[in-house]
Amino acid sequence: MPTTTPALIADSATSGFRQGTIERRDLRPDDVRISIAYAGICHSDIHTVREEWGAAHFPLTVGHEIAGTVVDVGEDVTRYAPGDRVGVGCLVDSCGECEPCKDAMEQFCTKPSVGTYNSQGYDGEWTMGGYSQEVVVRERFVLRIPDAMELDVAAPLLCAGITTYSPLRRWGAATGRSVAVVGVGGLGHMGVKIAAAMGATVTTISRSDAKAEDAIGLGATAHVASSDRGAMKAVRGSFDIVLNTVSADIPIEDYVRLLKPAGVVVNVGLPMEPYSIRPGALIGGNKAVAGSQIGGLAETQEMLEFCAEHGIAATVEVVAAADVDAAWDRVVDGDVRYRCVIDTSTITPAD
Repeated sequence: MPTTTPALIADSATSGFRQGTIERRDLRPDDVRISIAYAGICHSDIHTVREEWGAAHFPLTVGHEIAGTVVDVGEDVTRYAPGDRVGVGCLVDSCGECEPCKDAMEQFCTKPSVGTYNSQGYDGEWTMGGYSQEVVVRERFVLRIPDAMELDVAAPLLCAGITTYSPLRRWGAATGRSVAVVGVGGLGHMGVKIAAAMGATVTTISRSDAKAEDAIGLGATAHVASSDRGAMKAVRGSFDIVLNTVSADIPIEDYVRLLKPAGVVVNVGLPMEPYSIRPGALIGGNKAVAGSQIGGLAETQEMLEFCAEHGIAATVEVVAAADVDAAWDRVVDGDVRYRCVIDTSTITPAD
């Protein structure tokens, strides 16, 4: 029979959270049971529950930045044992047989892949995420958290870390290359840290100079306020990569103008409105506008090892379960430095 675990549960798009219990399946042969210590708050959680990306399946427990410790394993599990420090990101299943899966891009599984929450699994059950005290996940989708990294600051790497690492790696952030990171927030602060560790020269861009000092502390060498037209004009033609981490509707051509020839604007945010760009803005410089999702499992593990090697972790605020609704409002208002992480031990259901 399934077991129950304390969790934060949303019953509708407007209900806020209640502290209750949810069911987790009994271990299958290839399953790992994880005691969750921390769960990062991602803006995707908010979009999903508030049905800004479409209808959600309620009641719903979200969270796909999960860090904790193995407490039990199925009989066929070979990679993990009780006591191991592990994480779970945005995926909990894929077919393993299609071309993307075989190419280590499980996020693009054609079956398709199964998300950590609000996703219907291959068994027909709806997935429930990491705002809880335990989760059961197939061994293949469990990631090892390096010993050098504390669990609270590791949790956001399972989404924010890989979301920024993957495009920076793909498009060649390295010594001798220049990177602009648009937005100094939950995603952007990780983009700055990772790009700098890769050896790139990093400039941050946000609406004002309010986060300029923070940006330098994160690893940037310069900051530009996008509201300052003169400052934006001064950095035209300066960057190999512009990593756009914001979900606001931005004038994309303004950012294409910042590129060197053969440069790329990579978008990892999801604005509500389409971008508008003239082909000539791209052709006149062999420039590209691209998108990037998360990464596959192997790349996510690579990212964790890279971050541990370079002493990189998320900058977090730890919050209690009772404060999550307020924390969500702060995330929406851009008032978090720079990722909120839930201490799941504080979930105390009344039922």
